[in-house]
Amino acid sequence: MNVIVILCDTLRRDHCGPYHQGRPLNCCWSDEAPDWVVPTPNIDRLAARGTVFDRCYCGSTPCMPARRDIYTGRYEFLERGWGPLDEDDADLPRQVSGPPNRSVQWAIDQGYRVSSLITDHFHLWEQGAGNYHMGYTGFDFVRGCEADAYYTAPETDFPHPETDRHTKNERHWRNVHHIRQSEADYFCAQVFRKAATWLERNYPAHQDFYLHLDVFDPHEPWDPPEEILKQFDPRGYDVSDVGAAPPYCAWRDELNESQFMAYRARYAAKVVFLDRWLGHLFDALDRLDLWKDTLVILTTDHATYNGDHGRIGKLQTHQFDAVGHIPFIMAHPEVGHGERRSQLVQLVDLYPTVLAAVDRPLPDVPEGRPLHGIDLVPVLEDAQGSTREYAVYGQFGKSVSITDGNWVLHQSPVPKNRPLYWYGYHLSKFMDYDLGTYANGRRQVIDCMSWPTPTWLSYKPADMNELKNLADEEPGQLRRMQRALRGELMRLHAPLEQLDRLNLRVIY
Repeated sequence: MNVIVILCDTLRRDHCGPYHQGRPLNCCWSDEAPDWVVPTPNIDRLAARGTVFDRCYCGSTPCMPARRDIYTGRYEFLERGWGPLDEDDADLPRQVSGPPNRSVQWAIDQGYRVSSLITDHFHLWEQGAGNYHMGYTGFDFVRGCEADAYYTAPETDFPHPETDRHTKNERHWRNVHHIRQSEADYFCAQVFRKAATWLERNYPAHQDFYLHLDVFDPHEPWDPPEEILKQFDPRGYDVSDVGAAPPYCAWRDELNESQFMAYRARYAAKVVFLDRWLGHLFDALDRLDLWKDTLVILTTDHATYNGDHGRIGKLQTHQFDAVGHIPFIMAHPEVGHGERRSQLVQLVDLYPTVLAAVDRPLPDVPEGRPLHGIDLVPVLEDAQGSTREYAVYGQFGKSVSITDGNWVLHQSPVPKNRPLYWYGYHLSKFMDYDLGTYANGRRQVIDCMSWPTPTWLSYKPADMNELKNLADEEPGQLRRMQRALRGELMRLHAPLEQLDRLNLRVIY
């Protein structure tokens, strides 16, 4: 079976039709949301062919940690933060396609499969994370998005918001000035166009292929075509002091109501534009009759605050529902069509699922470093199939979250947030952590403040957006979830000092 994974960065679940089901956003699960309906007919189109998972949680956040979860089948956030693949990682594309620097024919003769990465996500090749593409049979980068260091001229004579003059998004506008002549030149449009072309050239010549699309939209910069933006904000781009990306903040601290609404409208329009070009890929699947032997998976790395908990942007606080609870849709050729599943699934599950689908074995793993992912194809085949009792997720050095699908705990660390170690020889380059000298496979994290938000307990059936903290009202449930978190950390072979950092060594 062929596999196509479509990873869209920062895609909110409530902006996807299979989850909002035609309702305005503020009638879904957060009355802090605007009253727009966000149409996504092509995501709906995929869901009609596939299975919608209602309880998918991210894993490691933000962008690149989530990708290492996908590429290794293990949670990264318990051991380190943002970084590249390690030399001894049995990364997913190499498990599909074999050792590098061999001929395509040699790999096929040895039982490997052809794989390809098509992406506009420049983090994949920038300093601090730039080796995620190396295991694929082939890869194609769409240049110019966000802070991609592509064009250097002109100095000032190109359109860009004044607020972006001294931010990394100035590079984005400079690149756009050279690249964008029509809608088809937008970055996500280029990814989906290239993907359709790849399919036309490679199918049916290659069977059991793995095509991985890493699409930066709807991550900032939020610069959708104005005709779509005006569906949500009649002012279009005629709003002062609004750039390509909002600050990550409690929005009332740094934005006025006009700016806040403009950013939310731009995000919604970005999702609609992404969905429009997703249809270009699905049209190619129709033309080539690929649905009959291809597993298509659509998901994201994490979402973003868009007014939830009074915030806009990512990070800042616990991985509340708005960020940690993500869309996940699988369209299998034969089973699960038009169905939903309530089992807990996570991004680490992509690793064994892809390998099983392309008929490649799981790798042998070192003792004490088990795979954390679960093959999801059996759950498509059997609606009663099991996955996991708990999902765990978080960002390195911050709080750690756990849910059983009903109760969710965001466990804050002790005040000094120690002991904390960064495992692996790579330094922290993209997100700043103060690291000590490398010794015995790790570096001490010298100074790392966690989120100031206290330990938080919510009951999701009554409070989907996790707005009310029940930690004081429900001490029994708090202790139950803390014991569950301690048990999961030990089952996952997490570094034992996490128990001390999170004050879980003894639970009364």
